[in-house]
Amino acid sequence: MDREVEQRELELLFRDPYSDHNAILSISAGAGGVDAQDWVEMLLRMYSKWAQPPPGGSSTLRPGCEVELVETQPGDQAGLKGATVILRGRRAYGLLRGEQGVHRLVRLSPFDQNHRRHTSFALVEVLPELEAAEEQEVEINPDDLRIDTYRSTGAGGQHVNKTDSAVRITHLPSGMVVTSQNERSQMKNRDSAMKVLKSRLFQRQQEEAARKREELRGSVMPAEFGSQIRNYVLQPYTMVKDVRTGVEVGNVQAVLEDGDLEPFIEGWLRWRLGQESGTS
Repeated sequence: MDREVEQRELELLFRDPYSDHNAILSISAGAGGVDAQDWVEMLLRMYSKWAQPPPGGSSTLRPGCEVELVETQPGDQAGLKGATVILRGRRAYGLLRGEQGVHRLVRLSPFDQNHRRHTSFALVEVLPELEAAEEQEVEINPDDLRIDTYRSTGAGGQHVNKTDSAVRITHLPSGMVVTSQNERSQMKNRDSAMKVLKSRLFQRQQEEAARKREELRGSVMPAEFGSQIRNYVLQPYTMVKDVRTGVEVGNVQAVLEDGDLEPFIEGWLRWRLGQESGTS
């Protein structure tokens, strides 16, 4: 009975209308130079590990997802300047939407000859992958798009060095830029980039509608986007702590190397439910 009650409690936490959608997850380097670019690659590995079911089998908070790499931007010396993946699985967006925000890493830099402690930042963005009917709601004027093709810099052997298969789409009115280079086919890369672009424009429409509702109510939405949400400290002690929920884990390796994000995901879902209940 306890397990059933806990299961039903978790079901109540997925109240977002897009909770069952797949998730588009983008990571970009912030302050910290080469360490920040290495931090992007570490986060990408962490989320990819989370997508794999744990040894004991899948769970409500870790159901197992298929990971599709859309685009990566190699770092100057190491790591990645940015990366975008699509995670396809049950409630992928509902589980990962609380990961959006700035992630902060404190460690002894492997790129500093004096082995000094460095602080690095990376921004994680999470969008729901739109379904076919929802994509039709996002109208894009073809004249508002600039589409460029170029040679992919990722893996793929000699093929990517001979054809301009990678695609960059710029939405001129908003300034949004989306790239896709993982597929060998230029058409497939274009489709992937358009899917990401439509999801970003859809989210912007939802945010603008929410801001207007809050203005009419006379209140201000919390500035969560771009705010620091979690600290990963490797030196002088080891701890991962979410600054919103207070959830902390001492086993940093389990989080970064094994993708053990369940405590943070459940903590955020319960915290968000409490926030919504307090304002309703």
